Amino acid sequence: MLICKVVKPLVSTNRIPDFEHKHLQVVLDGSTQKVAVDAVGCVPGDWVICVGSSAAREAAGSKSYPSDLTIVGIIDHWDPDAAKALASNAAPVSAAATANGGKA
Repeated sequence: MLICKVVKPLVSTNRIPDFEHKHLQVVLDGSTQKVAVDAVGCVPGDWVICVGSSAAREAAGSKSYPSDLTIVGIIDHWDPDAAKALASNAAPVSAAATANGGKA
């Protein structure tokens, strides 16, 4: 699963029949823009949970659906700066500590 930020809707009026009328959103995964099927009705600025691969197809409606990224949830509160700070302050676990059950 990925945490992404919704940038804007993507309109595509000419599509293959299997694509149906699902809404598409441009999402930001780090610095990379991706297109995701919107299964939950999000809006630009929302932080969302996305799934990929076969989970994306199933979340979009069926295993044969042509999607490799689907939005499956809207995050109520997400502070990306706090998450980065928390990750950078986490003490690295050494291989010795892992082998000794957490004792260095």
